[in-house]
Amino acid sequence: MSRGTILITGASSGLGAEMARQFATLGYDLGICARRTERLDELRAEIVAAHPDRVVSVKQLDVTDDAAVFTVFDEFADELGTIDRVIVNAGLGKGAPLGTGLHKANRETVMVNFVAALAQSEAALKIFRAQGRGHLVMISSLSAVRGMPKQLTTYAATKTGVAALAEGVRMEAIPGVDVSVIYPGYIRSEMNDQVKYPPKFMVDTETGVRAMVAAIEKRRAKAYVPAWPWVPLGYLLRALPTPIVRKLL
Repeated sequence: MSRGTILITGASSGLGAEMARQFATLGYDLGICARRTERLDELRAEIVAAHPDRVVSVKQLDVTDDAAVFTVFDEFADELGTIDRVIVNAGLGKGAPLGTGLHKANRETVMVNFVAALAQSEAALKIFRAQGRGHLVMISSLSAVRGMPKQLTTYAATKTGVAALAEGVRMEAIPGVDVSVIYPGYIRSEMNDQVKYPPKFMVDTETGVRAMVAAIEKRRAKAYVPAWPWVPLGYLLRALPTPIVRKLL
């Protein structure tokens, strides 16, 4: 018997794919979408082989196509019968220091991480309002706790925007709708697997996502994951003076 249905964007790799695996193990049916459908098909086959009773629906989606976002979300709702949780996960890690001639990369990150997240939130909440219930989950980042330098400046700003968007929805207190913001620390994923020198405290994908899934299942309003060391480090990043944070980064 299914525990419910979860729609995950950006599910073709990294955190999204691993969330799909772990939620399927917990007994959820899934709607997974991304640009790369061949990877989604492989993920679906893997999940169904391990959990034959699970329903896994696959759809192609470029989250920067607003009309497609609404269409695909509605198609998932029709196909699955209901959508109990939407995880706005699709993201991009491009970026460069402002004023260095790479505006195109920074703009692309803004469009994927924030503008597309707005469309996904709109589409999800349209469904939740009609159902009278639902759980909106926004994947932010520890970089959102304050402004970040150099190549992280734009990325961090988009993740701050995502968190603020979620907080605004929570403030509205839509009947039956819960809103969670997840702030992952350093978790290994396709977005960062080319980093020559992995940062301290980085955990493997499975471990990091397990912490994310646990927080989502508890419907936490906000969660820094994994809790150690990111709860205390998140506090320090917010509280320390800028010159000290600059040295730490």
